[in-house]
Amino acid sequence: MKISKDDLTLISNTIKCISMDAVQKANSGHPGLPMGCSDIAAVLWTKVLRHNSADPKWANRDRFILSAGHGSMLLYSMLHLTGYAVSMEDLKNFRQFKSITPGHPEFGHTPGVETTTGPLGQGFANGVGMAIARELAAAEFNSADAAIIDHNIFAIVSDGDIMEGISTEAASLAGHLGLGSIIYIYDSNSISIEGDTDLAFSEDVAMKFSALGWHVQKINGHDFDAIERGVAAGRMERARPSLIIAETKIAKGSPNKEGSEESHGAPLGEDEVTATKKNLSMACIEKFHVNERVYEIFNGINALHREEYGQWKSVFDKAMESGLRKKWDAFFSKPDIAILREKLPVFDPSKAIATRSASGKVLESLFKELPGFIGGSADLAPSNKTFVKGFGSTGKRKIGRNIHFGIREHSMGAIQNGIAYYGGFIPFSATFLVFMDYMRPPIRIAALSRLHTIYVFTHDSFFVGEDGPTHQPVEHLAAARAIPNLVVIRPADGEETKEAWLAAVGRNDGPVMLALTRQDLPILRKAGPSGAAELHKGAYIIHEPEKSPVITILSSGSEVHISVAAAEKLQAHGISARVVSFPSWELFDKQDEEYRKIILPAGMRYAVVEAGIKMGWEKYAGGDAVYITMENFGMSAPANVLAEHLGFTTENIVSRIIAAKS
Repeated sequence: MKISKDDLTLISNTIKCISMDAVQKANSGHPGLPMGCSDIAAVLWTKVLRHNSADPKWANRDRFILSAGHGSMLLYSMLHLTGYAVSMEDLKNFRQFKSITPGHPEFGHTPGVETTTGPLGQGFANGVGMAIARELAAAEFNSADAAIIDHNIFAIVSDGDIMEGISTEAASLAGHLGLGSIIYIYDSNSISIEGDTDLAFSEDVAMKFSALGWHVQKINGHDFDAIERGVAAGRMERARPSLIIAETKIAKGSPNKEGSEESHGAPLGEDEVTATKKNLSMACIEKFHVNERVYEIFNGINALHREEYGQWKSVFDKAMESGLRKKWDAFFSKPDIAILREKLPVFDPSKAIATRSASGKVLESLFKELPGFIGGSADLAPSNKTFVKGFGSTGKRKIGRNIHFGIREHSMGAIQNGIAYYGGFIPFSATFLVFMDYMRPPIRIAALSRLHTIYVFTHDSFFVGEDGPTHQPVEHLAAARAIPNLVVIRPADGEETKEAWLAAVGRNDGPVMLALTRQDLPILRKAGPSGAAELHKGAYIIHEPEKSPVITILSSGSEVHISVAAAEKLQAHGISARVVSFPSWELFDKQDEEYRKIILPAGMRYAVVEAGIKMGWEKYAGGDAVYITMENFGMSAPANVLAEHLGFTTENIVSRIIAAKS
């Protein structure tokens, strides 16, 4: 289809006008980026991107990420123009209550939005995850006769994205792996909220990315031919990710605010919008107007996309008929947890085992049973027990199911999110629980985006011992539990760990975090008929005294077994104590009221035993419970010495409960 430079200019100016109008109507938003990148968008969506608005989830579509999510009107404008279910009315409702055009793009909320972006750098790293998934998918499904997966990962990234440390982490790994499907366009307008980027940013980005193993080009971001040539060169480069540094002017076309930080995060003002439209030779149009020629162009392009999609579908269907369907379904279907349970290891009740080690045994089975199950650690696989032999691993220009993320926790979480956004894979990542702090931003985004991601956090308490307070998590369980839609599970033994993994693999509407021990724990005898499978209820009675209980001990993880031992000793003092293993608040909160009342009956006296701060336990135990928790940082000493000092012993639990009852 013939598209002239006049056509591209019309499209670019239309993007500018729609974006200005939407931000002005909302009296909120960021007009500068959409106006500065409209020339880039005009080229991308007319001459580059392969997609099908009739099938937004097409497996072989080019992925486009607006990492600079504050420029969301650029993306919403293009989704509307290219036929996605984003109406003009939706554009007019930009940033309004319950609209599908929120302030920053949200995955699962707006058709055609690939990632939730806004926190800068997250989208940059998401694309690296998508590229990893793309390489793994291509290796699984492509053949000499059929290229099922051969798309690219595109993004527009901003000065802010480049400044964020997470982007350098992700870029370093992408260069190391040689992810040639990545083509990022850097909107280099040298403006941030406070003013010129010279205030805080003067590095040579081209040299930096070249040193990180990227293919780097510099272009004029307002030259249609240069943009097209730059992308073409990026597509030709298959051994390295590509960064196209496009020099642009923020708010391009605005007579008084082009190149100014004033256009970054605020409406231009009605007078400046009018002046800009006049400057663009579009002064006579009404607000939110789209010239019929623009719709005509994209209708023609969409017809070409549908034809290309049909050709791909024929190749895909033929490949499925030749025996690939079973494998495809194994990647893209929800696992059957009941069948999977039969494939997992059974732990010897006579042998104590750390829950991190039990988790490692479970991972070996999951890798065998779930072909789309992938992940790795931030250089701690030997400690996290997360490397599974026989399934390949990442390395210099090499991709495998065991991912060596390197010491890059922040980007690890966001790369993992990118794999989950891609589809067909269940990704996990691993590090020490205390380092969750480095990962909190992408974990929060995963919860917001309802991504199927799993976090393995080992060394979950002061029981790490001699490493000292820098490595001993105290507030981290509470911090994780504070994130909406994140399911936190802290299993008490090997059998609960197995069920925790089943819960994590089976959940597909949000992330799951596993908090696992360094130290060995005994396999506990379970009171209920379902054994450790009761974990899926979040809390269950693990020890029931002979007489009606007068106190219930609520505990999780490594403190459950000492709580059970304390309950048994309390019988000699005439105190009947029930013990509830409470591995997951979130799973418990989903149970019906009747079950919750059985576990937490009104009028019962409670004790809480957990090696972390008590914050949040009041919801279940009340303010007058006996709390054996931690309210200070740990210290460097052998674990058994710390347990005695901090009161996490059977004897202390017994004495505290006796003292509280008297």
